[in-house]
Amino acid sequence: MALSFVKLHGAGNDYIAIDGRGIDRDWGDLSVAMSRLNFGVGSDGITLVQESDVAQVRMRIYNPDGSEAEMSGNGIRLFAKFVIDRKIAVPGPEGLIVETGGGVRTVVPTMDGEVMVAARVAMGEPTLTPSDIPVDAAAMGNPDRVLDYEIEAGGRKLKVTCLSVGNPHAVVFPEEDVDDFPLLEIGPYVESHPLFPNRINFEIANVVDSGTLKARIFERGAGETLSSGTGTTATAVAAKLHGFTDDTVRVQVPGGELQITWAGEGEIYLEGPAVEVFEGVWQD
Repeated sequence: MALSFVKLHGAGNDYIAIDGRGIDRDWGDLSVAMSRLNFGVGSDGITLVQESDVAQVRMRIYNPDGSEAEMSGNGIRLFAKFVIDRKIAVPGPEGLIVETGGGVRTVVPTMDGEVMVAARVAMGEPTLTPSDIPVDAAAMGNPDRVLDYEIEAGGRKLKVTCLSVGNPHAVVFPEEDVDDFPLLEIGPYVESHPLFPNRINFEIANVVDSGTLKARIFERGAGETLSSGTGTTATAVAAKLHGFTDDTVRVQVPGGELQITWAGEGEIYLEGPAVEVFEGVWQD
């Protein structure tokens, strides 16, 4: 069948947006096919528009390996741009209300005429309770929080700080420059570590100063990505929990820069760009 799509990116994190309302098919298989760089469109996954009973629209996200993700901070901005630019839904006074697998989120768009160019996303509150992230709390000795817990992955000892921002994350602040860290080698071991029953996203970060972090991200089901909204959000929260940074921090990633604001409690806010690359028709 012929299926219209739009390719977008946010700080280099690229997704394929599809209006899937009223369409019944295996979206995981489609994500595998479309995400392949040389044989498909090439992407970090697909974002899918569906009807919602609790929000204006529902977003579903599928990784390049076909698995479904709960939430993506970059993905939801790109999803919102697709929805708003094509008038699938119109944002209200508070913004666009989106149902995700990680809860209902609000996206406040920045508009240039009738085109959305950036957005601020209310990412919810971070989940720090180990069993809710989830991590195997019993194997860790049932801590209240997972801060600098030492694990072994790929022959290296790492001190992980774990939390969920709609999906699970393990953040490490290595002594070496993140550019020198063997992320592609170590990432799969952390992602699939037995402590993480649903696998986990893995971030490494250097503290540049109290307002700046430099990070690299290994996404569950996707591998290393140029950017990740939830990954940068989790990194900023972990840094704040350690007292490394101020309430607002810029997170520099290979694909660009995102800004996260969190006062140490309550709602987290993520701000970043949303860019349409091209539109097309997928034939299968």
